[in-house]
Amino acid sequence: MRHLAVAAVLLTPSAGLTDPITLIDPAAFAWETTAEGVAFAPLHGDRFQGAYQAMVRLPARTVSPPHVKSASMFGVLLQGEMIHYAGDQDPETAQKIGPGAFYSIPGGLGHVSACVSAGPCIAYLSQDAAFDFVPVTP
Repeated sequence: MRHLAVAAVLLTPSAGLTDPITLIDPAAFAWETTAEGVAFAPLHGDRFQGAYQAMVRLPARTVSPPHVKSASMFGVLLQGEMIHYAGDQDPETAQKIGPGAFYSIPGGLGHVSACVSAGPCIAYLSQDAAFDFVPVTP
C-alpha cells in the first residue's frame, strides 16, 4: 500500500508549479560574442540583471586581464584546458583543468582566467548575482 501512495504522489501534477522543464539543444544556443571574442549563450536569467546560468566560449589562448567580479562564479569546464589563478599567483604554478573539472571563484577576488588549450574552451557558468568585470592593477 505504501508503494501505491508514493506512486500517486510522483504521478500527481505539482500544484502551483508553472515552469516547464527546460531543454536547450546546443545547436539552439543563442551565442552573443563580445568585442574580445568571448561568447556567452544564456541558459537561465539575464547575466546583467541578476543571478544567471550561461555557457561561455573562449577562443584558444585567451588570457583575461587581472580582474574582479562582484558575484561568486561557479563553472564546469566542458571543452579545452583552462587555468584560473589569483592575481598574485605565478601563472606557471596554476593548476590546469580539463573537461569535467569544476571551479569556483569567490566574488571580490582579483584573478586571471585563461584558455590554455590549442582549441576553444567551453564552460557552463553560474553566478549568484549579476555579471561584472572590473579590471584591477596587479
